[in-house]
Amino acid sequence: MQNHVLDYLDSTVKRVPDKIAFANETDALTFQQVYDQNRALASFFINKGLYKEPVVVFMNKHPKTITAFFGVINSGNFYVPIDEEMPRVRIDLILDNLKPRAIICDAQTVEIAKDFKFDGELYLYDELIQTAVNEEGLTDVRAKAIDTDPIYVVFTSGSTGIPKGVVACHRSVLDYIEQLSETLEFNEETVFGNQTPLYFDACLKELYPTLKFGATTYLVPKSLFMFPIKLVEFLNEHKINTICWVVSALTMISAFGAFKKVVPQYLHTIAFGSEVFPIKQFRIWRETLPNAKFTNLYGPTEGTGMCCYYKVNRDFELDEAIPVGRPFKNTEIILLDENNKRAADGEPGEICIRGTSLTMGYYNNPEKTAEAFVQNPLNTAYPELIYRTGDIGKYNEYGELVFVSRKDYQIKHMGHRIELGEIEVNVNMLEEIKLSGCIYDTEKGKIVLYYVGDMETGELTKILREKLPRYMIPNYIEKLEEMPLTPNGKINRVFLKEKYKKDH
Repeated sequence: MQNHVLDYLDSTVKRVPDKIAFANETDALTFQQVYDQNRALASFFINKGLYKEPVVVFMNKHPKTITAFFGVINSGNFYVPIDEEMPRVRIDLILDNLKPRAIICDAQTVEIAKDFKFDGELYLYDELIQTAVNEEGLTDVRAKAIDTDPIYVVFTSGSTGIPKGVVACHRSVLDYIEQLSETLEFNEETVFGNQTPLYFDACLKELYPTLKFGATTYLVPKSLFMFPIKLVEFLNEHKINTICWVVSALTMISAFGAFKKVVPQYLHTIAFGSEVFPIKQFRIWRETLPNAKFTNLYGPTEGTGMCCYYKVNRDFELDEAIPVGRPFKNTEIILLDENNKRAADGEPGEICIRGTSLTMGYYNNPEKTAEAFVQNPLNTAYPELIYRTGDIGKYNEYGELVFVSRKDYQIKHMGHRIELGEIEVNVNMLEEIKLSGCIYDTEKGKIVLYYVGDMETGELTKILREKLPRYMIPNYIEKLEEMPLTPNGKINRVFLKEKYKKDH
């Protein structure tokens, strides 16, 4: 039985050693190079006596960064990716939580890392991979490995402003990759175009299937996501046929008319998630690529990435939401009502996850872990953890799970319970609107709408008065030149809230 994620690489390197595994616009590493370099790096940390410790990887987005991840795992430790995109305060909080003895850098990031407050050592990747391979040490570490050993910690935003480090192990990642690969039909011919930063768990969708199948992953330059035509040209240049992107990255291409100039020639598998896909934009993608397979994915970091999928097999009205469908095999979704009972048919409830895909909790944070990873209230006979996502969902008439909203995205306004996402759906339906983001000012009790498009605010207000009940009409509407996005490509609602507070 497989109990280690690098078993994938050990098998694949024998089959296709010279094939490109990971590449960006200028550099590439073959499976043999990934294999050799990760083993050398692992040998260094084994020789240093580091074992079952956090090793921070602070490098620019590059094939070498991915190889550093694997090297840390091979040494019996777990990697923690950070990036200079992160605010310095956030990095300081992460390092204070971890107290790591080692940070791996590249030639550019090492200068920044010299200012970090931590008691460990800085190491250069290019020097680490010069280490002679310690075969005996590698064999010994692998022999002791079990599938509940952690392999990474990814930090998510905490509601208190303190980042929470989600700890994933071999078992949860293996389960995720096996289910995802079967669902999306990855194989050796798959060429991924990676959109997400490497310090998010979202990149798992490309990194480990690449090892499993001997596929290839291209790291798409972040700068291209500001230039839709050049982005599609990059996909064509590298014959990328599979993308797993956040919705806003896809709508940025369709909303700004890139398909009128250039079409992705090789794309046949498009998976999307993290946000609701506006049907108007989704239709443009389907009309442009009628033979492609589209799959909506849903899942939190605490569930090792995605846990639900829906293969789009029918048309949707403009005011409908594409379902998140059904859970992967070996995962159960439970909808709990406010009384911790199973929600009635068709009624909304909190989405809770049960199964092997659950991560191990939050690093060095037992209080937050105990709040979110709880005993299954439907089972009082033996210990069984579920993860409470904080997301609200319900089942539609087809028996498909539909994401309704975040618990904290549901507001009480003028005595009415309102889903802010419902306002966005109505705005995004309009032909002239490219993207919209809705927030709520709890202090002043105001609904605030920001949008990008070819319509003036007065006209938009007039239309919304005809489409929405009075209590759902935004109290303030502002047109933006471009929508602020998080590093992961989602609408940056925290930024919008701060902008509104600053302007008012």
